[in-house]
Amino acid sequence: MSRSHPLPDWNALATLGDDELPLLDTALLIARDEYPDLDAAGYTAQVDTYAEALRPQLDRDIDLPARLTAINRYLFDELGFAGNNVQYDDPRNSYLNQVVDRKLGIPISLAVIQIEVTRRLGMALEGISFPGHFLVRLPVDDGILVLDPYNKGRPVSAEELRERASPHLGGQPPDDQQLLQILAPATHRMILMRMLRNLKGLYLEQGDWERVARSADRLLKLSPDTAEALRDRGLAYRELGHVKGAREDLTRYLQLLPEAEDLDAVRATLIDLGTARTRMN
Repeated sequence: MSRSHPLPDWNALATLGDDELPLLDTALLIARDEYPDLDAAGYTAQVDTYAEALRPQLDRDIDLPARLTAINRYLFDELGFAGNNVQYDDPRNSYLNQVVDRKLGIPISLAVIQIEVTRRLGMALEGISFPGHFLVRLPVDDGILVLDPYNKGRPVSAEELRERASPHLGGQPPDDQQLLQILAPATHRMILMRMLRNLKGLYLEQGDWERVARSADRLLKLSPDTAEALRDRGLAYRELGHVKGAREDLTRYLQLLPEAEDLDAVRATLIDLGTARTRMN
């Protein structure tokens, strides 16, 4: 039987600093919503085991590139962690227990595994909320080294980074200053919120309103004034027949974003909800 490993309380997370949020534990907390019997201690111990298996290789006097090569070879070749190219949109790719069990993930979930293993080995790997495709970075003496966990942790050159970023910048490659801004480290809160946004987006596409509401609610636990999460939870509540909650969320959304692009559509929805409330009364 595995030891007990209590996960954080959702209601306490908003008060923690952006990097005080425990990354692995909160990712497992997200997964527990979908998998209530999840063994948090077991998955934490599994990540510990990965680090311990690597430690003897890294205790030798080897340079940084050799250390990273050893870590990536172990995670992606020996253990077999990989990007799920066949079913990229499978929600299981975003739930850490499933990523560990199936050895399949998307860039951000594979990055969390990589970050957590290297952290246990004393290496300060950080996430990058790169447009379109999450990456990781490691500060080095002459700058930063950028790695792609979705492609076996391989290094990504500055030229390739510019190519990847340009479609998200109107087709123009970023200059040096823009690229540095794009490559800024993502806080734990940013990583966890991006994971939840990914899930919310998948469930929106499926019309799974209960899970849309849940994902949006969890976003709001991490950052209570996230406007788009209020809107999406409100729209999910409307679909689920929770008129009062829908009205409250959509009203708050317009208070936060009085010039929102979808202002007219949200106002129309609120008018419809007012009519619905009258009918229900």
